[in-house]
Amino acid sequence: MDNRFHGTTIVAIRRGGSVAIAGDGQVTLGQTVIKHTAVKIRRMKGGEVLAGFAGSTADALTLFDKFEAKLEQFRGNITRAVVELAKDWRTDKILRRLEALLIAVDREHSFIISGNGDVIEPEEGIAAIGSGGPFAAAAAKVLMRHTDLSAKETAVEALKVASEICVYTNDRISVEEL
Repeated sequence: MDNRFHGTTIVAIRRGGSVAIAGDGQVTLGQTVIKHTAVKIRRMKGGEVLAGFAGSTADALTLFDKFEAKLEQFRGNITRAVVELAKDWRTDKILRRLEALLIAVDREHSFIISGNGDVIEPEEGIAAIGSGGPFAAAAAKVLMRHTDLSAKETAVEALKVASEICVYTNDRISVEEL
């Protein structure tokens, strides 16, 4: 039996002066769904920053804590915080074993952060991670080009599309918006 935790889908949409992150609620162990209502998004820095994770839950929670500490250390400067987190994540013996991806956003910036040292500020106002990330990103691109949906509505609809395609993504969606 495959005992690895699989997938999730997190999508961030920036549109019309707002930014929203949506995440599905499914947790899978091997080929078994073990939870339907997990919340994989967190508000940080007094609600000024949103972050979402894909990957191992324990690893992601560790990264949330490290990221929150970096936000405090750099007085809410999200750009500096994500760069320093990526540096630590890549070079620290324990952190570099963590298997997760993060999306972090504030009112001005959106970032995808990985343990390889990647800090990516995506184009077109769309960031997506996890097993259903490519599906959610594709849906979001179409929605952004052909509808007037808000950031929050676009994120939710993109996640719904991903849940119809990716077996590791469900339609129990949590969403936060700035």
